[in-house]
Amino acid sequence: MYRSGTALQFLFFKYFGLYHKLLYVCVSKPADMKKLMSIRLLVISLLFSPSLLAQVTIKGVVNDNRNNPVVGASISLKDSYDGTTTDTTGRYSFKTTEKGAQVLLVTAISYKAWEQPVKLESGVLTIDIILKQEISELTAVVLSAGTFEASDRKRAAAVLDPIDIVTTASANGDITQALKTLPGAQQVGESEGLFVRGGTAGETKTFIDGTLVNNFFFSSVPNIAQFGRFSPFIFKGTVFSTGGYSALYGQALSAALILESIDLPEQSSANLGLSVIGGSAGYQHLSKNKKSSFGASYSYTNLAPAFAIIKQRQDYSTVPYYHNADANFRVKTSKTGMLKYYGYFSNNKLAFTVNSIDSIGYLDRFALANTNHFHNLSWKENLQGKWKINAGLSYSNNKDDIRSAMQTLAGNDVLLTNLEAKTFKLDMKGDYFNAKLVLEKKFKGMSGIRFGSEYNYSKDRSVYTGYNGQEYPGKFRETVAAAFAEADMYATNDLALKGGLRLEHSAQLSKVNLAPRFSLAYKTGKGSQASLAYGIFYQNPERRYLPSLQPLSFMKATHYILQYQKVLNQQSFRTEIFYKKYDNLVKTGHTGFTEAALNNDGFGEAKGIELFWRDKRTIKNFDYWVSYSFLDTKRDFLNFPTAITPNFAAKHTGSLVMKKFVQKVKTNFNLSYTYSSGRPYYNIRYDGAAYAFTDRGTIPDFHNVSFALNFLPSVGKKDAKSFAVYVLQVSNIFNIRQTYGYQYSYNGLRKEAIVPTSRMFVYIGAFISFGVDRTDDVINSGL
Repeated sequence: MYRSGTALQFLFFKYFGLYHKLLYVCVSKPADMKKLMSIRLLVISLLFSPSLLAQVTIKGVVNDNRNNPVVGASISLKDSYDGTTTDTTGRYSFKTTEKGAQVLLVTAISYKAWEQPVKLESGVLTIDIILKQEISELTAVVLSAGTFEASDRKRAAAVLDPIDIVTTASANGDITQALKTLPGAQQVGESEGLFVRGGTAGETKTFIDGTLVNNFFFSSVPNIAQFGRFSPFIFKGTVFSTGGYSALYGQALSAALILESIDLPEQSSANLGLSVIGGSAGYQHLSKNKKSSFGASYSYTNLAPAFAIIKQRQDYSTVPYYHNADANFRVKTSKTGMLKYYGYFSNNKLAFTVNSIDSIGYLDRFALANTNHFHNLSWKENLQGKWKINAGLSYSNNKDDIRSAMQTLAGNDVLLTNLEAKTFKLDMKGDYFNAKLVLEKKFKGMSGIRFGSEYNYSKDRSVYTGYNGQEYPGKFRETVAAAFAEADMYATNDLALKGGLRLEHSAQLSKVNLAPRFSLAYKTGKGSQASLAYGIFYQNPERRYLPSLQPLSFMKATHYILQYQKVLNQQSFRTEIFYKKYDNLVKTGHTGFTEAALNNDGFGEAKGIELFWRDKRTIKNFDYWVSYSFLDTKRDFLNFPTAITPNFAAKHTGSLVMKKFVQKVKTNFNLSYTYSSGRPYYNIRYDGAAYAFTDRGTIPDFHNVSFALNFLPSVGKKDAKSFAVYVLQVSNIFNIRQTYGYQYSYNGLRKEAIVPTSRMFVYIGAFISFGVDRTDDVINSGL
């Protein structure tokens, strides 16, 4: 803190020294008292002369551009010792003996420095000052409407971190299952995917390092939801956008799951996993100069031991087994550049029978063999002039061999009248390629622009073989090219907006779309902000409806989102109100003996409110979050006779997730509860003239309580060379009966509930890592 008397003290000691020098001269010779007295009077007159004592008082108030006082701002005369700081009301006052032309300087944290020339003469000079905010990443408002972020970046929008995804009890180590505990996602158990705000699973797309991922989930099995293919441990960041997402991403009507892979590891390491249903091993090597790394892992899963203990609804002739392998390399191409590759391979098989609903005393048999591989190459670099480049390529290949038949109880294949269509073979192969280039330029104060292009190519081949051996080959190719531009504008730390445009062309549809996107955020107080987002989103009709007999167009959704959030002192609260309007949805009809796409006359809407609360502060060493979603949605699409609530949408959904680490027993305890109100179900049949309801109703409410504990014996050990985590996880610990919906016989006379393969599932495993201690991450996630 500066003080106004500094200059006067300096002059005093300067002249006081002169006085002593003169006195010494007089004393060193025969003293002449009159001469001595004259010197004394001369020094005193110099020291207290009017020219030295003449001071100027500078005072005023320092506010920000919202007229709020700036506390602790430093005010001084440039290149001098005179100055002070503002008090709690923003006021300041100090005195100076400086004269003439000077420069008044004001500085404060989070504000731009302020300077103004002043002329000092005498008396009081009053100067009121307005400071402008210095825009920085730590204090700036975050454009977060419609988005949940789980990453290692310390931003206000980050409500979950990557370890949270792994340690959520109901997630079973799956990314999308963990995201279902957040607002917006539905609790659909009979089919894989993320059903978001009244949208189908196909309306949510997944991106890894910026490029689209096809076949993110394992291949579909009737009435059994499949998990994602990728381990959550390969990602350092997860952005789950339930609407209003960036113009950099497209071909998704409802939501985008954006995943960012890890960079260089901390050090070389190895890991080993063992459970009752399989094992895994992996190795990561970091070069000595820490500028490159490579690694690989392999896992084998066989559910036979688990199914031998936990009775399944299906009778498996080939119990599901999975071979999964991946490899990666990462190279630091410069101080700011990174080249990354990730490759994945999977092979899995299963076959089972269930009692046939179409013919009592017979069995329905289903068999699936799947092979999938995925490759992703990405490069990012800072260029000259504050430019950045992000480029990515991805390629995936998927092959499904599906067999369906009816069997006698003895296990022999049989053809029954009117049920011949249940006996078939379907061989499908798909190649998918995606390329994206993004150029970005940053301006002063976090503002910036980005633009680029994207190219998607898909090639699908299929051969359907009927019960009589007749083959029906099919081929389909599609190319979607896109260009996009987007700008971030930060007016102040409190106000930011983003605007973007995305242009797409579909070769199959021979059509072009232009989609505007806009979002705005305003800081309302310490840790709090309000946001809004608007955007138009287009998507091609799903692959199963293409090519169609009639020309089709892009499906369209328009999003409106209003959000408020507050993140402060280890507590997070956010609420969103949304409205979504659907246009040009696909309508299907009866053409001969099959159902096919007819037109884009479908429509719909979805609206609701969502709440999220997370608290790590109130209860010591205890972390929990609560989410709730209210959804009111109707749509008329596919073969719906009219606009109705689809069977994948519940009006109310909620989750409670709790975590606690107990140091004494070195164990992390996790508990989660998920709820969903009853979803509607329908039996819609073609009566020869139109589609009509033959049965409808509402399934019971869904409840699930899951429990998990992680035992960490290495905690507290010094110089440990290995780090183990032992896992016990139980799903639906109270054995609650759960119903996902109903299925009907081909003639509509019988129906049966769609239920989980088993009411309860227990997982026991051990994971050991060598070289890198991850136990702190697990502990911190529970605190």
